[in-house]
Amino acid sequence: MGTVELDASTKLDKKPKVEPEIDESELSPIEEVRLTVPNTDEPSLPVWTFRMWFLGLSSCLLLSFLNQFFGYRSEPLVITQITVQVATLPIGRFMASVLPTTKFPIPGFGSRQFSLNPGPFNMKEHVLITIFANAGSAFGSGTVYAVAIVTIIKAFYGRSISFLASWLLIITTQVMGYGWAGLLRKYVVEPAHMWWPSTLVQISLFRTLHEKEENDGKRRISRAKFFVIALVCSFCWYIVPGYLFNTLQSISLVCLAFPHSVTAHQIGSGLSGLGIGAFTLDWTTVASFLFSPLVSPFFAIVNVFIGYALIIYFAMPISYWGLNLYNAKTFPIFSADLFTSQGQLYNITQIVNEKFELDLPEYEKLGRIHLSTFFALTYGFGFATIASTVSHVALFYGREIYSRYRASSREKADIHTRLMRNYRDIPSWWFYLLLLGSIVVGLALCIFLNKDVQMPWWGLLFAAALAFVFTLPISIITATTNQTPGLNIITEYIMGAILPGEPITNVCFKTYGYISMAQAVAFLSDFKLGHYMKIPPRSMFLVQFIGTVLAGTVNLGVAWWLLTSVDNICHKDLLPKNSPWTCPGDRVFFDASVIWGLVGPKRIFGSLGQYSTLNWFFLGGLLGPVVVWLLHKTFPSQSWIPLINLPVLLGATGSMPPASPLNYTSWILVGTIFNFFVFRYRKQWWQRYNYILSAALDAGVAFMTVLLYFALGLENKSLNWWGSSPDYIPEHCDLAGCPTAKGISVDGCPTF
Repeated sequence: MGTVELDASTKLDKKPKVEPEIDESELSPIEEVRLTVPNTDEPSLPVWTFRMWFLGLSSCLLLSFLNQFFGYRSEPLVITQITVQVATLPIGRFMASVLPTTKFPIPGFGSRQFSLNPGPFNMKEHVLITIFANAGSAFGSGTVYAVAIVTIIKAFYGRSISFLASWLLIITTQVMGYGWAGLLRKYVVEPAHMWWPSTLVQISLFRTLHEKEENDGKRRISRAKFFVIALVCSFCWYIVPGYLFNTLQSISLVCLAFPHSVTAHQIGSGLSGLGIGAFTLDWTTVASFLFSPLVSPFFAIVNVFIGYALIIYFAMPISYWGLNLYNAKTFPIFSADLFTSQGQLYNITQIVNEKFELDLPEYEKLGRIHLSTFFALTYGFGFATIASTVSHVALFYGREIYSRYRASSREKADIHTRLMRNYRDIPSWWFYLLLLGSIVVGLALCIFLNKDVQMPWWGLLFAAALAFVFTLPISIITATTNQTPGLNIITEYIMGAILPGEPITNVCFKTYGYISMAQAVAFLSDFKLGHYMKIPPRSMFLVQFIGTVLAGTVNLGVAWWLLTSVDNICHKDLLPKNSPWTCPGDRVFFDASVIWGLVGPKRIFGSLGQYSTLNWFFLGGLLGPVVVWLLHKTFPSQSWIPLINLPVLLGATGSMPPASPLNYTSWILVGTIFNFFVFRYRKQWWQRYNYILSAALDAGVAFMTVLLYFALGLENKSLNWWGSSPDYIPEHCDLAGCPTAKGISVDGCPTF
């Protein structure tokens, strides 16, 4: 392999570092980008090297195995690409110091030569290794979404699915979105205002790890030293909330002040209530669901806060204590479980017959499924988010997208786009071929292996069209706000309405419609990283494609091994005591298949259900951006009006649950401190250290989490005291999950 290159930029002949003369108009209009991304390039750096292949393939294999393995356990662990980013640097430099530098001619390639060691380990190799390691995992989720289909078929429904059908399902859902994503690059990668905030953390870390800082005469700590210090502090501290003192993950002052009051616990609980007066000393609580708050721009944080406050501090108190909406007091104030009309947990397995369809007599006997008012409202706001995404992008970005389509070849490029034109671009037919191939294979799967996936061929085409339509608007929102609305709710709704009573069909449609879009957005995000780092586009494409296929294959292999070797996997009531194989994420996936596929939205949100009024949220979401747009046109001098981003605002609580109010309040607080106060009053510090701190905090927690698992978790070693033992409730707000309606009796709760 060595340095056999695909681009002129990756040949061994040396080219000088490109430091172009920069017109002021070519600079990025985004201040964070100007402060973080270099305006230079060095085309002579080799990227298609033996080191890149060895470390990239190894990292991809290892992360795919570990993340899928941990994904089935009671406490899932996601090892992110930032861990690879830090860990592969010393290995790459070690390889550069020991591998032979001998050059060999390559027969049939003219003057090109092969070498295991073409020179120092460089930043572009490092970028490709990191992308390789994370290929196939949309937005750092760690695992392949479609594996959950295989899990629920084999573990929950007790049916069989062939390995071939499983593999084809995983690969097609993972790569289908790449086809149209490549064709959308000119709209969401090349434009300077599409800045993709999350990429700046990685760029800042890459520069810290590779660049030698210039001495400006000021006595300041270097970025590399700052990163090491912050990483060590994060690494050492996490043992406290992560093992020694779990209570620090969530501390509620209200619960401590009123230990026997249900209402106080509902108000003060950070995990099961409204989170008022709750705080955390655990970085994972801050960054686990919304990712690092140091990355998101402040206007996006404000939109999230407004949406969060609207639901938690306004809609929920009125709905629960004021209106008792949907019999709210019969159920917990904050819960994603399914309930009977008497507030008891719903026995899902009792309503599934031998054909894995809805058992109507049993369903009528148990009664309709009920949701907590919070859970119902989050579905309503989810409906509004999808609708507002369409109208917001059409009104605020429609003309710009259209004009760019008409004049993309004549538009003045910024410095980064101009430098990237030194590299050979990817031919469009690569993307057309990939899209056509994945659709053809998917259709073959639906037609010839339909007994495994149970989805009609037209369902695949419908899901692909739905994902394609939403990829551009959701990419624009992600590129400008660092928030990504999902399509899982709308895809479940649509197929549940068309084909109720078919849970496997529903989850397959959801996966094709949702994940192909998510993969497309992740593909574009990686391309923006490569755009900023001046990585040859063809190298980016091949690394992403090969890594995705490899990761999906490893994920399926690990899942198949565990599903066939661990008895009663995913069935907590049948597993031995303290067995870790409880599959919490797959349990949620299974419950969704019951709600939207087995029971169907008609019986919950339609005329047969009690939540039909939530459908009006679609209309509200569609019209909301129109109001904002009209206000902007009426008052053009008010610059704050176009910053009202309703898809972000309405979708602010899209991660709740499993995210809790404490996750949101801590995320908003930390993000405001760094991206408003520090950015405004200590801009030089922010420029120098902000993204470095974010990367160090994430990496330190990841390393300590792995160490704790292998050192203590495998042996089930735990401390036995009120602050850390699993036999105690670490949040000390155990009454927050109790109902308050008269006459409702639930174990462990007072009866009013």
